[in-house]
Amino acid sequence: MTQAPPNLLTVRSLLLQYLDLHPGTSSVSSDLDPTEVGIVGDPSHRGGYHCGSDRVVANDYSVVESPRDRAGLTIYASALDVGWFEVATAGGPQTLRTFSSWCVTQCRADTPDSRDIREIIYSLDGVTVHRWDRLGLRSTGDSTHLYHTHFSFFRDATKANRDLRPLFVRYLTDIGLIRPPPEADMQQSDKLLYDTGYDARTVGHVLADLENLRNWLVTPVGGSGLVGPPEDGSPAMLLLAMAQAYPRLTAQVSQLAGKDFTDEPAIIAGVLAGLSPAAIAAAIPPTIAQQVVDELAARLAAGSGRTVAPGIVPPPR
Repeated sequence: MTQAPPNLLTVRSLLLQYLDLHPGTSSVSSDLDPTEVGIVGDPSHRGGYHCGSDRVVANDYSVVESPRDRAGLTIYASALDVGWFEVATAGGPQTLRTFSSWCVTQCRADTPDSRDIREIIYSLDGVTVHRWDRLGLRSTGDSTHLYHTHFSFFRDATKANRDLRPLFVRYLTDIGLIRPPPEADMQQSDKLLYDTGYDARTVGHVLADLENLRNWLVTPVGGSGLVGPPEDGSPAMLLLAMAQAYPRLTAQVSQLAGKDFTDEPAIIAGVLAGLSPAAIAAAIPPTIAQQVVDELAARLAAGSGRTVAPGIVPPPR
């Protein structure tokens, strides 16, 4: 006996959950009622996707036209009929017509969640019946499809109990009846975990500092590169000053490298100029003190024109 497969029963339940706006009441024509969502054909139904292996007929198109159907034939029916509904949404009214059009558009686009659908038989105006066939073999349907939309699913999908809800979940989400779960937010308090010594300092301040550091590191010297400059005297400012002074320092080193640093007389004169007479005398060893006296006396005499005997220092004039 033909049975409704579990995966199509879950699709049926999904549609009724969101489109049967008055559960338990069949007198409201605008919503989808349980009697309007069918899977198994009535007992007289023979052949087609509403039938399982006990009701298919010879050369049944729902079996022979696709290897997926031949391999998937079981006691399960593999079709779903959806009746009329009309619901108000933020994007405007949604009806069986808009639903059918949306589903066909997804099938034509070959979206991954539509690839288990073999065909959709539907009407967009209640006057003309259309048929989208993934195999491209059929294009018409009977007039009963003016008032309901028929979905055929490849039988291997029902045999494998593959989840067939994603396409319909996406439709219900697109029209706003299913709200997508909120994106997981980082649960981050604005309070810093560890004490920094500044009660008013927040995570935002730290992130700004990190951004400043990043910008400073990747920006050439001379560019600001900062959301806010570092404070005077801070390590970052000192490093920045060193980097900015580097070209001048290298120029000075290059200039000094070309000079002669072995001018001994200049060095001696500079040293002596900084010493007192007593310090100079104290620095002369006793063994050569007399020689220094004689040399100085000779220089003084030469300047005055007098002759001085060795070992005698002439009095000042």
